[in-house]
Amino acid sequence: MSRFVEALASHSQLWGGWVVAPTLIGPEEFAAACYHYVGFDVQHGYLDDADVAMLLRRTEHLPIATAVRLPSADPAPIGRVLDAGADAVIVAMVENPDQAARAVAATRYAPAGVRSFGPLRASLGHDPAALEARVSVFVLIETARGLAAVDEICAVPGLAGLYVGPADLAISMGVRPADAGTHPDVRAAIARVRKTATAAGLVAGIHAGTGQLGNLFAQEGFRMITLASESQALRRGAADHLSEAMGQAAATTERGGYN
Repeated sequence: MSRFVEALASHSQLWGGWVVAPTLIGPEEFAAACYHYVGFDVQHGYLDDADVAMLLRRTEHLPIATAVRLPSADPAPIGRVLDAGADAVIVAMVENPDQAARAVAATRYAPAGVRSFGPLRASLGHDPAALEARVSVFVLIETARGLAAVDEICAVPGLAGLYVGPADLAISMGVRPADAGTHPDVRAAIARVRKTATAAGLVAGIHAGTGQLGNLFAQEGFRMITLASESQALRRGAADHLSEAMGQAAATTERGGYN
């Protein structure tokens, strides 16, 4: 059993952080803040296979689960991140059940799938059945086509859940990505994915981007919620520190503290 599966069994909601660059500090800080998982972005981030392998190794003894977002169901990249120890994969731009089935097949050995055997971490063992069982497979619903096929996608055996990408979903529906969290049509589409996944016994996940939206999505029933990337967290923390410092300095100056 992976840390991701253990976390799902223990918590009604999983809160996630996101890493888009080869940082050693980011995953440790998310773990220290009691996030349940950290996602490594190979689709939009500045991470290659070696970076992901290093980051996964770095998190091996941290109390945090790991997921890797990949741009497609290509079995070779998926196999490499699983060999390096990822607890879950999130496959982007899935628009039909065939693509979802290919994503699952990329995580399974023959005869059930097309994954090639080559574990890189001794701690994972060498039992193919155990290696398969520890992997959670999520597919990203982030287009109008994916939304239209969501019932068929949920019927694909081997999926752990659906993960909503609100920005791309909004764009595909003719809505600005900045309005994804408030536009009624996009909100209805997000709700549809969540309801369909839940009814199928799958985990409903979403990329919130902020704590405020994360809280809203949790109240609506999403179980896997990514809050912010390490760059967003750094930007917010840096801005808060600067605001506090400048506000304190201004107040002190008004009181005549500096001469």
